[in-house]
Amino acid sequence: MADNYLEKRYEEVFGAAGQSRKPTLHKPSLDTLLLRNRSFRGYDKSYVVHPLQLQAIVSVNPKVASSVNMQALRFKLITRGPQADTVLSHIRLGRALPELHLPFPGTEPEAFIIVCTTVPENPSVDIDLGISLQSMLLKAVELGLGGLIIRNFDRDPLRQELQLPFEPVAVLAVGRPAEKVELVQVHAGESLAYYRRDGVHYVPKIVPEDLLIE
Repeated sequence: MADNYLEKRYEEVFGAAGQSRKPTLHKPSLDTLLLRNRSFRGYDKSYVVHPLQLQAIVSVNPKVASSVNMQALRFKLITRGPQADTVLSHIRLGRALPELHLPFPGTEPEAFIIVCTTVPENPSVDIDLGISLQSMLLKAVELGLGGLIIRNFDRDPLRQELQLPFEPVAVLAVGRPAEKVELVQVHAGESLAYYRRDGVHYVPKIVPEDLLIE
């Protein structure tokens, strides 16, 4: 397959404006993508994620690092329909805010990337998984979408009901975000629990200077 084929095909289907929320002459910087890449638990259900968008997101994987180059991860793409309903029934969002019962009705994600491993899960697989998930989310943001990494899900039932040939290790929800997320600077030792206030989801992040070891 030619390099960047899926990105080019995506542009053919959705047009250049689909590449970002606000079309610009230049692609956003890495810092901008990182800031936009928040964990979204509510989505705009009027927007339907296309399979080509999920394919473009997964296409980053041959370009990123892999421990001993084992490339053990495989990906199941799920868009709106019965399979998405199945996934939704086996995932749990917002563990730290159980009283809110997230996602709110009418904002559930309807597109997913199920990440599986072809070998038994081990530290190397987990490192690859983290690299893969973050890279795919950055690609989703570049396409004007957002997502959520989900590790709190029913593995065996999901594998059986979707007839997955490999063990699922993560679920990546993808969609057009329908909520606002803001970062809050805190110092090391302060509470890192995320919270919601007046409809805004706040996420504490330790200031860079407190991350350095003297």
